[in-house]
Amino acid sequence: MGELLSILQLGEPILRQKGSFVENINDEQIQKLIDDLVTTVDQANGVGIAAPQVAQSSRLFIVASRPNPRYPNAPEMEPTAMINPKIIAHSTEIVKGWEGCLCVPGIRGLVPRYREIEVEYTDRHGKTQKQEFTDFVARIFQHEHDHLDGIIFLDRLESTLDIITEQQYQKQLVNNT
Repeated sequence: MGELLSILQLGEPILRQKGSFVENINDEQIQKLIDDLVTTVDQANGVGIAAPQVAQSSRLFIVASRPNPRYPNAPEMEPTAMINPKIIAHSTEIVKGWEGCLCVPGIRGLVPRYREIEVEYTDRHGKTQKQEFTDFVARIFQHEHDHLDGIIFLDRLESTLDIITEQQYQKQLVNNT
């Protein structure tokens, strides 16, 4: 079990920087960072977290989709470390969906993303993985991948009218009241 890390808030300069390529995946610090990110995303009720969000400028993130209070309808998947990830292909279909971010508490935005993506990354054991993701998991990957390039989901909004508070999101879209 990893350590619970502090999550940076929007405005911290590292969140706007490009992450560094991870050279040595077997490095003890990288392996510990992976464990710490898994613990942190779980405790924060997130579905993904990128190293820059915890003040580590590395091209590494965790995709950890599962139902939780912030995303009650999320599909279940094992938390997966994705090191030096890249999108190698994507559909032409773009879908708008609600996103939040652990670095931007209290706000949700309706963000356009590719519906399907094909990705390549190195797993925590140093093996190259190729996968295709669709819908919600594709959205998580794209959101976390943006963090590695200093992009926050708010940067992708088509309009400020596509922003609501977390409270309204829960009331209107989760609880349908």
